[in-house]
Amino acid sequence: MTGTIPTPTDKIRSRHRDRLALVYVRQSTLQQVERHQESTRLQYGLVERALELGWPRERVEIIDDDLGRSGTSAEGRPGFQRLVAEVGLGRVGLVLGVEMSRLARSCCDWYQLLEICGLRETLLADRDGVYDVGSFNDRLLLGLKGTMSEAELHLLKSRMLAGRQAKAQRGEIISLLPRGYIRRPSGDVVLDPDEQVQTTIRLIFDIFSRYGSVNGVLSYLVAHDIQLPCRVRDGAAKGDLEWRRPGRTTLQDMLHNPAYAGAYVYGRHAHKADAGSPDQWPILLKDRWPAYITWETFERNQEQVTANRNPAAGVARGGPALLAGLVFCGRCGQRMVTDYHDQGRFLRYRCSWGAIRFGAPYCQSLTGRHLEALVTDLILEALEPASLEVSLQLAEDLEVERGQLHRQWRQRLERARYEVDRARRQYRAVEPENRLVARSLEREWEETLAAEIRVQADYERFLSRQPLPLSATERDAIRRLAEDIPALWQAATTTSADRQTIARLMLDKVVVNVAGESEIVAVECHWAGGVQTQHQLRRTVQRRDQLSGYSALLDRIRDLHSVGHKAPAIAATLNAEGWHPPKRRDTFTDTMVRDLLHRQGVPIGPYPRPSDRIERNTPNERTMPELAACLEMPANTLYHWLRRGLLQARLAKTKGHSVWLVEADENEIARLRALRKAKSLPQQYQSQIGLERHHDQ
Repeated sequence: MTGTIPTPTDKIRSRHRDRLALVYVRQSTLQQVERHQESTRLQYGLVERALELGWPRERVEIIDDDLGRSGTSAEGRPGFQRLVAEVGLGRVGLVLGVEMSRLARSCCDWYQLLEICGLRETLLADRDGVYDVGSFNDRLLLGLKGTMSEAELHLLKSRMLAGRQAKAQRGEIISLLPRGYIRRPSGDVVLDPDEQVQTTIRLIFDIFSRYGSVNGVLSYLVAHDIQLPCRVRDGAAKGDLEWRRPGRTTLQDMLHNPAYAGAYVYGRHAHKADAGSPDQWPILLKDRWPAYITWETFERNQEQVTANRNPAAGVARGGPALLAGLVFCGRCGQRMVTDYHDQGRFLRYRCSWGAIRFGAPYCQSLTGRHLEALVTDLILEALEPASLEVSLQLAEDLEVERGQLHRQWRQRLERARYEVDRARRQYRAVEPENRLVARSLEREWEETLAAEIRVQADYERFLSRQPLPLSATERDAIRRLAEDIPALWQAATTTSADRQTIARLMLDKVVVNVAGESEIVAVECHWAGGVQTQHQLRRTVQRRDQLSGYSALLDRIRDLHSVGHKAPAIAATLNAEGWHPPKRRDTFTDTMVRDLLHRQGVPIGPYPRPSDRIERNTPNERTMPELAACLEMPANTLYHWLRRGLLQARLAKTKGHSVWLVEADENEIARLRALRKAKSLPQQYQSQIGLERHHDQ
């Protein structure tokens, strides 16, 4: 039995007509809405198609929220989202579109709509017919139409991208030119003809090569009141030159832009993680434009900017640590952090990578004083042969910098004078009777004159702050100073940032490895250029038993004591033989020796007291504690009597100490005992002595 193909009217049931008929209207871009109005009229005309299929006019709705929106995705299409919601709620019996590509250009969105229409028994219709998603043949046809719609969009995009790529290969796609360039009517890209513009652009790259950071360039421009040129891109003043204050974002864009090296690049801002590398740029045409810098300079600048994100390889940061970011742990290979204590007075390098990541103990640490002293000596030793060259380069750099600044000011003055002359010519060219125009031109002339006066005053202040050109005597002084590199290194005018910059130029990294917990530290310096040198230093430790030769030290002290040497002599011998204590003190003292002997159980007798070293005038002279013990009374009371004049004493000084001595023979001791018991003292003394006695008890 042969089946018949259902007609569109056969697929429409009363249950479909009881629900809404939605007419979906969409155009991909606003340009199509404006220029392709016939397509829009055809889509709105589908309302008549719904009426022909039996829907009453009050049940026909138009969804035109997506005019000017692409159909590549449901995101950003409120009209399509509303359509899907209405179908999902079972309120729609028919969806009409002039073609399936108007509903969706993405198979993901298209098949989602088909599934919902199949569940809710919603029909779809276009100019070719009515489709029932529940019918296999109709569903197959709708699927093919959706696939073809998506493929059509892909082909259109491919042709457009191929044409754009071919045009870019010729270097003809130029959206916006960077500051410092203009485009001639012929289409050629040339340097801005304004001399001050070119000078300012070149100055920015010169400053970056000198300071090595965007922040350094910005600070220099702000300090010298240098503004950046900008050509107006649109409006009535299009093409006019304006001067605007420098900003960090603007300077970063300039340093990253290869156009200043004369290169044409297409695809530099592609949305890829590695799109910033020249190797990843789709199209790179070198020597395409006139350049402000060479390509090698551009690459060097990119390396410097990338290195600045690394605290070790970039420019010097804040803080007095000479090797901040350059010290690496010789055990785990990680960078050691810089710890400051007591408001920066004490510096310590610590490997805390394992402690932070895994809660493990600190790998190793050492104070920065000895390590930086070692590295400083090595740096000064390496700089000594180049002292004369450094002095000559310093003088040359000073002259170049002064010349650049003076050129900037001369150009600003020249521009201000030109504006004054231009305003004057315009004012004189106007008819005197035309006062409406003459008053405006007169006001502009006065404003330019005031601006010229301000620039001239600023220039004079700049000149007053600038030193005179270097004389021959000053050049000789610079040479002599540069020859004494250590003095220049320690000079008050040499900042921590200057020393850090020198260290980063000469060193790639410094690897330290502490031998166990001892004071011995192996230092490996990796110099710029690949040279590596090994050194050894002694750090301070907390305990004596951390010393690498602690057992030998104890044996040596015991041997010296056994042959009759006293503590001072033993300390002098240890210092002469090169032994060092664990703490920051570099030499042994007799007190340290006595303590070490005491810890070994060696009898050494009582410690000498400061009073034992004082020469007494008579055998009856006693210290305050000795006299207090004899009188069986608090020493504080004796000091109080001394302040009140009831007791006579002399101040005897010894090394590091001062001691009061009282001439206390038998008569004086009897007087003091009587004084303590006497009731004839003034009331204030009795009260004071009573209070002190109560306090001592």
